[in-house]
Amino acid sequence: MEENLLHCAATLGMAAVPVVELRGAIPFGLAFGLPADLVFLLAVVGNMLPMPFLLFFVRKVFRLLRQRPWWGEKIDRLESRAHLKGRMVRKYRILGLIILVAIPLPGTGAWTGALVATIFRIPIRKALPALLIGVLIAGAIVTAVSCGVISLWV
Repeated sequence: MEENLLHCAATLGMAAVPVVELRGAIPFGLAFGLPADLVFLLAVVGNMLPMPFLLFFVRKVFRLLRQRPWWGEKIDRLESRAHLKGRMVRKYRILGLIILVAIPLPGTGAWTGALVATIFRIPIRKALPALLIGVLIAGAIVTAVSCGVISLWV
């Protein structure tokens, strides 16, 4: 029982980490033998936990970091990458944001979506539901693939 709780906490925490997000947390949780529905729920919740904070504070943090020469260059590079990833968001706004987050590929996901939403000044009350919908779609795809419901090698 205690071991399962530890596996649940690890799955939730892994989903909150950038780059890994739920795309890595779902196979991780399933590898521990946790039920797929529980893993899906933990991964979605974990992936969404940092999103309100990112949407509220990313601009302020970037503004502070830009005052330091070394960080300023890094922030500029990060924002230019977000602009490249955000072409679809620029064109389709909310639908584009959902698609960006929902596609379970490297360089997409909730962290990238939150950064793009901030850069394109999408209001939080619109960005947060769009991120959630995208995370739910990505979670369903990754869970289905990880459980063998969908085969990538057709």
